[in-house]
Amino acid sequence: MKQLVRLFIGVFAAAFVLLFLAARLNTSEGYSGKNTLTIYNWGDYIDPALIKKFEKETGIKVIYQTFDSNEAMLTKIAQGGTTFDVAVPSDYMISKMKQEHLLIPLDHDKLPNLKYINPRFLDLSFDKGNKYSVPYFWGTVGIVYNPKMLGGKKITSWNDLWDKDLRNQILLVDGAREVMGMALNSLHYSLNDTNEKHLLQAKRKLDALTPNVKAIIGDEIKMLLADEEAAVGVVWSGDAAEIISENPKLDYVVPKEGSNLWFDNMVIPKTAKNIEGAYKFMNFMLDPKNAAQNAEYVGYSTPNEAAMKYLPKDIRNDQRFYPDLDKVQNLEVYENLGKRMLARYNELFLEFKMHHK
Repeated sequence: MKQLVRLFIGVFAAAFVLLFLAARLNTSEGYSGKNTLTIYNWGDYIDPALIKKFEKETGIKVIYQTFDSNEAMLTKIAQGGTTFDVAVPSDYMISKMKQEHLLIPLDHDKLPNLKYINPRFLDLSFDKGNKYSVPYFWGTVGIVYNPKMLGGKKITSWNDLWDKDLRNQILLVDGAREVMGMALNSLHYSLNDTNEKHLLQAKRKLDALTPNVKAIIGDEIKMLLADEEAAVGVVWSGDAAEIISENPKLDYVVPKEGSNLWFDNMVIPKTAKNIEGAYKFMNFMLDPKNAAQNAEYVGYSTPNEAAMKYLPKDIRNDQRFYPDLDKVQNLEVYENLGKRMLARYNELFLEFKMHHK
């Protein structure tokens, strides 16, 4: 009996010590809510040097986690198991997160550097008045192509992709909205179309593209195009900039039928624990020099007007990635289509992928 009592006391003491150490860890510098900031962002979507700079300036430890789709990000935040202080969703997802009450309204007084954002990128339809979001990057969806591999041929249209000479030469990003949107645009329909007949027509047209499609892939699309493993790729503009920096022989075009104009913004999720730290980080990223450094590293277009003077001339003057949006026709922002219609887009895209295999 005494042995049992001693064993019980020993277990109790060990448990107490573990609880004490856990409490100390949770309140020590670098691990408490006030001294830790958890950021949820796309992969390779920030200059790591800026994270170190922010940590040094503020004494706040950054925990950086990544997602590969807006839908995956939404699911994780909606579940609420993990605390995220700052997230970077895209336009249509911000609208959806607002509807589901997953965002904290912003106090603009705590974001003085918001004044540096080009007014063209503020007060947009998915977040009027920027009540919940702050611009981070913007860009387009278009076509990267290798003129040399195409015998000097230029690509200007989505419909050029159905050319029989491009057999097994096209790489597509693994995104339902992007690929379905490409097909819809090629038929001169909106990439937010919800007409079932139009969607089926777009799916049939995608099936006809199958002989030309080499692969439907993720981030490796950049390496494959730069290494000339394929002649053509449907990509986001920032990826295009990175690909072209690796292989200047390539070019990028936004097709004449139209395409997606997208915006990624910073938000504070409802479950955030370090709200003050979130404001500090957002304002830090809005600083013109930091914004320019981030844009040069990532390759996407900055909405920060004051940052432009800090970018190299060859970047800020490149009309492929910094076009005059007032002169570019038929660019659309993805709308929140609702669960049922988004599921339909995903279903048709999955059928196309299976058909490709």
